[in-house]
Amino acid sequence: MTLHEAMEEVLISNNRMPMAAKDIARIINERKLYDRGDGKPVPSSQISARANQYPNIFVKRNRLIELAQ
Repeated sequence: MTLHEAMEEVLISNNRMPMAAKDIARIINERKLYDRGDGKPVPSSQISARANQYPNIFVKRNRLIELAQ
């Protein structure tokens, strides 16, 4: 699973409600939804950066990330 797919899964499982990057990262790491090549946990900064890279999938508002409609 890619990181943005893991992010989508977390947001969908949260009833598509907006979430902070730190909370998305925490859940991804807890559920082991994404494996970084270096084995380290996914930081919230990587979640935020990935949301910026995929504006067709994610929207950032008021420091929260949500799925694009």
